[in-house]
Amino acid sequence: MSADSFLAALLGEGLTIVQVGAWRTHNRNHKGPWGPVHGVMIHHTATSGTADTVRLCRDGYEGLPGPLCHGVIAKDGRVHLVGYGRANHAGLGDDDVLRAVIAETALPPDDEANTDGNRHFYGFECENLGDGKDPWPEVQLEAIERAAAAVCRRHGWSARSVIGHLEWQPGKIDPRGFTMNAMRARIAERLA
Repeated sequence: MSADSFLAALLGEGLTIVQVGAWRTHNRNHKGPWGPVHGVMIHHTATSGTADTVRLCRDGYEGLPGPLCHGVIAKDGRVHLVGYGRANHAGLGDDDVLRAVIAETALPPDDEANTDGNRHFYGFECENLGDGKDPWPEVQLEAIERAAAAVCRRHGWSARSVIGHLEWQPGKIDPRGFTMNAMRARIAERLA
């Protein structure tokens, strides 16, 4: 889908969108292909403060240039669009997980890091410290649900096409503070 279609899908799901700079053309496409895209990946940022979080996710940092996702979902439920195209968010993950996402079947354990996830997933970074104590406001959880559902609806995917970073790459813990099974159940209900 085009950047404009992505924006329209998010707006159509009732989200409040903040467009950050030239997000439509801010990407890492020069480092490799983006697509075919098969799913949505949810992360937590391990940061606090929306302005600093959005800036970090847009610009990246030394050793990992931005964008670090497509959208930042803030604690107030707003989605800040920071990039479109290939983004440095997923890294290397398990090819068996990718096959399960494509087939929309139960996820196997992520015990390998042999497949480029930046190519195959939309990424949403969600503002949270990720320490298991920082709260997830309901408005933010609903925004995660709506954003993932918007992309799934546009592509004709089920909620099984939505995974957490911890289900993709060995050693990752995000998102921490809610379960992806619970989030997928919310997304499935919205899609229904």
